[in-house]
Amino acid sequence: MTDATEHPGTALSESTAFLCSVLDDDLAMLASLHEREPDSSFLQLLQDEHFPDGLGLRLIGEIGSDSIEMVKQTLSALPTTIDTATTDDLAADFANIYLNHGIQASPLESVWIDEESLICQESMFQVRSWYERHGLMTTDWRTRPDDHLVLQLQFLSHLFSVAESTSDLSEAARFMDEHLLRWIGSFSERVAKRCATAYFASIALLTGAYCEEMRDLLAATLGEPRPTAEEIEERMKPRGHTQEPVSVKFVPGIGPAV
Repeated sequence: MTDATEHPGTALSESTAFLCSVLDDDLAMLASLHEREPDSSFLQLLQDEHFPDGLGLRLIGEIGSDSIEMVKQTLSALPTTIDTATTDDLAADFANIYLNHGIQASPLESVWIDEESLICQESMFQVRSWYERHGLMTTDWRTRPDDHLVLQLQFLSHLFSVAESTSDLSEAARFMDEHLLRWIGSFSERVAKRCATAYFASIALLTGAYCEEMRDLLAATLGEPRPTAEEIEERMKPRGHTQEPVSVKFVPGIGPAV
């Protein structure tokens, strides 16, 4: 058998470049699921496309397989004609999760990482620095802070869309280790336990499982083992001072400012 890993700093093979395009599309889709409450046309689209079968990365872990089946069952259980009562219930659940923190499952990294569970803390500025280093800025941090789940998924989608070498894949892996993967599992589990609809429970579990399996795949592709949680926490110990917030213009994945 040939070595399937990519060597550090080399141009991507054809198969790995294709993988990046798959991850780009999948992450953009996952971001859209968390971005706003679904209306009837969006739900109909998910049904028509047999989501999540269309995801390019096939999840093989138990949690991933279970979450895929849960999403399928949730979508198949929707009424043939999606009525206002259904979308109203989903809108209320969306608000409880993403807007008013009614179930205490914030989509913001700072809340999970900060010792006092506050928003717009050090991790938000760290994430902002990642965006800036790649020529990206958020539209309005006051409306959707830089460390929001949607923006982190869009940012990863962008990284894969422009990846040209294994160094680019390592960059994506490091961002996941230092940010998204430190809290997405806790977020997904809490949403699944506390939200009011099977739709958002299944979407949360699917997103968490997808990110974990994607990171495992990157480790295998790069031939680099994932760092332990303890190693990541040691790496991320605070060093320096928190910056003051500044307004910003562009959304990662939508309009890079280069």
